Amino acid sequence: MKTSKIFEMIKILETYDLDEIEYSKWNSKIRLVKGKSGHPLQEFNPSTVRNFQKPKQSTYVDYTPPFESQSAVTEEINEKGIEVKSPIVGTFYSAPATGAEPYVKVGDMIKVGQPLCIIEAMKIMNVIEAEVSGKIEKILVENGKPVEYNQTLFVIEKS
Repeated sequence: MKTSKIFEMIKILETYDLDEIEYSKWNSKIRLVKGKSGHPLQEFNPSTVRNFQKPKQSTYVDYTPPFESQSAVTEEINEKGIEVKSPIVGTFYSAPATGAEPYVKVGDMIKVGQPLCIIEAMKIMNVIEAEVSGKIEKILVENGKPVEYNQTLFVIEKS
């Protein structure tokens, strides 16, 4: 993020007498919060910001984004089928509401885009959708149990 964008945010914060402001774009996110006394919580020192310069000759860089998308991570498993993994840490819910029918059961046929479960993270409900069509072979997490990032939730036999 450019320092000019940060200074612009500070100006907006002061001009409109806001207590906090947040900006996010792609994988960058910044949140500015005004202290109770109205003074910055930490002084900004422009000399600590590094200026990166482009290479003098063009070079090929193989770039891999630092974060996975919010969709469930799937990968091929030899004979087991396809694993659907949790993209975030949170609480696993198999149904849209308490007492409701689960989104899927073992043996169900599913289609791409069909909801499989919900993972609650910080009071936000994240619907995990199927990225492949197939049959639910295994459900590896119990309703209401915590899940870790990249933990396998389902095994799907691809059709």
